[in-house]
Amino acid sequence: MLLPDFINRTEKGLYCAIGNFYIDPEQAVETALISHAHGDHACRDNSNIYCTPETAAIMQLRYKKGAGKNFYTKTYREQFELNGVKITLISAGHILGSAQILMEYRGIKYLYTGDYKLQTDPTCEILEFTEADVLITETTFANPAIVHPDPIAEIQKLNTHNQNVLLGTYSLGKAQRLIRMINDHCPKRKVLVHHQILPISKLHEDFGVVLGNYEPYNRKLMKEPEQGYVYLVPPLTFNSYFRANNVCRAFASGWQRLQAQNDLELLISDHVDWNDILKMIAEVKPREIWTVHGNGSHLKKYFQDQLPIKSLN
Repeated sequence: MLLPDFINRTEKGLYCAIGNFYIDPEQAVETALISHAHGDHACRDNSNIYCTPETAAIMQLRYKKGAGKNFYTKTYREQFELNGVKITLISAGHILGSAQILMEYRGIKYLYTGDYKLQTDPTCEILEFTEADVLITETTFANPAIVHPDPIAEIQKLNTHNQNVLLGTYSLGKAQRLIRMINDHCPKRKVLVHHQILPISKLHEDFGVVLGNYEPYNRKLMKEPEQGYVYLVPPLTFNSYFRANNVCRAFASGWQRLQAQNDLELLISDHVDWNDILKMIAEVKPREIWTVHGNGSHLKKYFQDQLPIKSLN
């Protein structure tokens, strides 16, 4: 029998009382299942953390002593059990080490996606589909009006500009994807990266991810516009350079609001869009959908009486 309260939201985040664990908790807890290492999913100082080896390594790199007490790393499709709940991590295609969390209890399967994407990305494992009775999905872009453009066509926009480019990006996942995309699709461009992006990129390579050519930022190089440099910087640095001269400003994101006042629009997202979510639902074949991280109202209207949909926000 499907349990409507198998997962509940508490002040510390999503909690499974039967298994006595939290999923991507917002505050430090005793036992945490972590889908991936972005800060809004992986908080500091948990006592017992279950995640992929890649996620553990990224958390330890970023949080140092605050990463957590005990890490229990699990590879994709390796099953383990917590208090009678069978758990399997399945690739989510979002960033390096990202995982969907499949939980099975008394024959019922509950699938928590974390953040996920369906687009091809050589810097992380491709998303794997699996069937479940309940799909717990992110709804960041769950709106019929939002359809992500082809990411290759977006990155190739860099080929149409002669100026050096100041490219805003998130340091974990998106930056490494952009390094590889620029190497693959903008062969005349040269990649410079901010010092905050360097260690995370090196960690990707330690796990066998091929990024291509890049080098640390050098102010002298960025003053040579004929060389075609693309300088990847995190959001705070990007915002602080709002008066940067003789460069083309761009920010790689699926959020349209982050494209405002830039010289070039780069709509490259690491989340599913409306069509991707519908594809995910078709593949998972759930009996119910529970939504997190966004607004599920459009899904509720779309499916009406076909599928029960509730929010865990």
